[in-house]
Amino acid sequence: MDSVRSPEWPVAPLGGVAANSAAARYGMSPGTGPIVGRAEPPSSAPPPYQPPSGARASSPPVGKPAAPPIPVKILVAGGFGVGKTTTVGAISEIAPLTTEAEMTTAGIGVDDPGARSSKTTTTVAMDFGCVTIDRSLKLYLFGTPGQSRFGFMWDDLARGALGALVVVDSARLDDCFPAIDFFERAGLPFVVGVNAFDGRLALELGEIRWALAIGDHVPLVQFDARDRLSVRDALLVVLDRALDRATRDRRA
Repeated sequence: MDSVRSPEWPVAPLGGVAANSAAARYGMSPGTGPIVGRAEPPSSAPPPYQPPSGARASSPPVGKPAAPPIPVKILVAGGFGVGKTTTVGAISEIAPLTTEAEMTTAGIGVDDPGARSSKTTTTVAMDFGCVTIDRSLKLYLFGTPGQSRFGFMWDDLARGALGALVVVDSARLDDCFPAIDFFERAGLPFVVGVNAFDGRLALELGEIRWALAIGDHVPLVQFDARDRLSVRDALLVVLDRALDRATRDRRA
């Protein structure tokens, strides 16, 4: 979507984790494999997602002050220890607001960040950051806590959001089921972003789509939560998804 690309950011190199082209994201045919996921995808799925081809934003008329950017609320959700706080911190143009608390022995056996993680803190409320896409659009990012005991906060955090990025660890797919189920029930457009820990995935994207039982209308992208350009590309897909939903609703 040309109207939301920042001129200050260089183009990501082809072939890297940040080069999330539409063809690479959606051209893959879903694979199959002996993976236990959700039972069935939604029965009445919308048509497959197609990124809209919007026109480039025009400059304001000479002599008129530029309008302030439109605020857009985006959620960053997912399971515990998948990289939500890192995602918000990597892209935010301000010092991100975090509510991290040290993990204690009371969380042993309850909060499992995975064998590859050296995580010692956990989000106990939310993360907040913002980033200006261009003169017309500014994203406000709200990161949700990952543990199920904080699920009561999700309805409040989702109020007014236009879309969501569900961050997934390919080695712990079961941790993201509650987030996917929540956004499907809420009818909120979302994108599944597979965080490439150490630059590698435990499963292929086609296998991940099959295990999560998500339809072709849900974009599935690979990104690196530590890399600003990679996070930017994933968020642009969320904006495309939200714009596609808004366009279809307007025509209905």
